[in-house]
Amino acid sequence: MTGQELQNLKYPIGQFNCPTNISKQHIENWISILEEFPNRLENLVKDLTDKQLDTPYRPEGWTVRQVVHHLSDSHHHSYTRFKWSLTEDKPIIKAYFEERWAELIDAKTAPIKMSLQHLRAIHTKLTYLLKTLNDDDLNKCFIHPETNSEVPLKKNIGIYAWHSNHHYVHIENLLKRENWL
Repeated sequence: MTGQELQNLKYPIGQFNCPTNISKQHIENWISILEEFPNRLENLVKDLTDKQLDTPYRPEGWTVRQVVHHLSDSHHHSYTRFKWSLTEDKPIIKAYFEERWAELIDAKTAPIKMSLQHLRAIHTKLTYLLKTLNDDDLNKCFIHPETNSEVPLKKNIGIYAWHSNHHYVHIENLLKRENWL
């Protein structure tokens, strides 16, 4: 496999490219993606067998099961970051080692139903909150300790809409390659 082929498997929709000027339309579109994501993901993975769930989406990548659990964990962190940013002045968020979390026994073996239910709850709460934010709220930031950079909430909405689609396409592409759709 060439480096470009591996890169295409890692980033099938490309990396997140944030618009310079985030419009109200961008935000509404991103919130819509987040609102619909739990249903889309559940419909994509609901009929997979354990063997299929334990198939990596790319060489040296996570299994479908790990990706589903990762989405639940990651989006839970994101929800918390939104809440911190709305209630504190530029909080320094807690980063976590997502690759280590993906190696824990629950990420490797637990039924995906629990993470699908958790993701549905988190996205319901998150999108309800996001729809109520005004411009001042959307411009509030958190500080990411790995880059020491400020991340405005309006950008974080886009990051997690991208993140949802990014991992969805990982799974979808695997299902297409294996003729499981």
